[in-house]
Amino acid sequence: MADSADPADSAAATVEAVYRIESARIIAGVARIVRDVGIAEELAQDALVAALEQWPRAGIPDRPGAWLMTAARHRAIDLVRRRETYARKLAEVGRTLEDVPAPAEPADPQDIDDDLLRLIFTACHPVLSTEARVALTLRLMGGLTTQEIARAFLVAEPTVAQRITRAKRSLAAADVPFEVPYGADREARLASVLEVIYLIFNEGYAATSGEDLLRPALCEDALRLARVLAGLMPGEPEVHGLAALLEFQASRTATRTGPDGEPVLLADQNRTRWNRLLVHRGLEAMRHAGTGPYSVQAAIAACHAAAVRYEDTDWATIAALYGRLVLLVPSPVVELNRAVAVSMADGPEAALPLVDALAEEPALRTYHLLPSVRGDLLERLGRPEEARAEFERAASLTHNARERTLLRDRASRL
Repeated sequence: MADSADPADSAAATVEAVYRIESARIIAGVARIVRDVGIAEELAQDALVAALEQWPRAGIPDRPGAWLMTAARHRAIDLVRRRETYARKLAEVGRTLEDVPAPAEPADPQDIDDDLLRLIFTACHPVLSTEARVALTLRLMGGLTTQEIARAFLVAEPTVAQRITRAKRSLAAADVPFEVPYGADREARLASVLEVIYLIFNEGYAATSGEDLLRPALCEDALRLARVLAGLMPGEPEVHGLAALLEFQASRTATRTGPDGEPVLLADQNRTRWNRLLVHRGLEAMRHAGTGPYSVQAAIAACHAAAVRYEDTDWATIAALYGRLVLLVPSPVVELNRAVAVSMADGPEAALPLVDALAEEPALRTYHLLPSVRGDLLERLGRPEEARAEFERAASLTHNARERTLLRDRASRL
């Protein structure tokens, strides 16, 4: 019986799989030559098209990733040859283009690592809006298609495409150098990179809108980016702090929703199903973390991971850590989280004044977790009617269908 598998389909599937894995490295390697991430992505896509044309006929090469890198680099060098004179290129790089071969395998793996670092710092450049940085990072570093990014964030595909296109143009117009910043600029730029990874994870961990509470693929993308960054920047404590935080948070993903996708509160989660491997990875990353905001949040998450039962949680330490976090990142949201920890350590009567003091904060006026927390405190204080009103208000503010159902259920039980 003849094999029903189509070799062309098999080759195409291999091309797409390899490209998804290698695209960031290919784009980064090409961007070092052309100094423009938009053009670099186009050249990488050209190499992908060439593979789709050639591999079904010639067979899949032994090193498919190296083949794609070589094809893309050849195209980059050809483009530079066409666009710039020999003399200008000689003055720029101090050697002729003929001395810049496109090897079948990168000669020094560290060069690729450096290129990846340059790419993520470029994609997260502060000249771009937050939405643009997130979309461009997922596109260039995560290998996601425009359709996948749009689906993950519940945004129209043309909107995402426009964000990515404008981001590339903005980087080119601002003449953003393809380099890793140093000195004072490095700290600010690194903060932007960490923020983007953190935002991607949070959107997957607690979706702000839509029918699902979780979007695991986004969590996985952010966690992978955090691990890559920690490998590229082993001497940056806050990078390890972020990696630790995401490892701890990801360890609870499987228990945060029930069989039908409904949210499961922390107190009700089956801790035996928490992923101990991820907890271990988080603890290992904590060994290299520092005292910055992400490291403090990781320490809070470590307290939860250390508690075998919900009742064993060291809420006093968590409240103290939130107090430290407020000093590092003054934020009403952090203050609200601290109030929750205080309520668990010292009782709801100690926390209610802290929550009430946040009622007039402009940033929290439409934040559904403020009335949600207040409703929980009022319920524990034996004031059911007031608690029910708070849960109903919280339900009216959230854009996530699963959270809305949970809040309405809590209100109806009262």
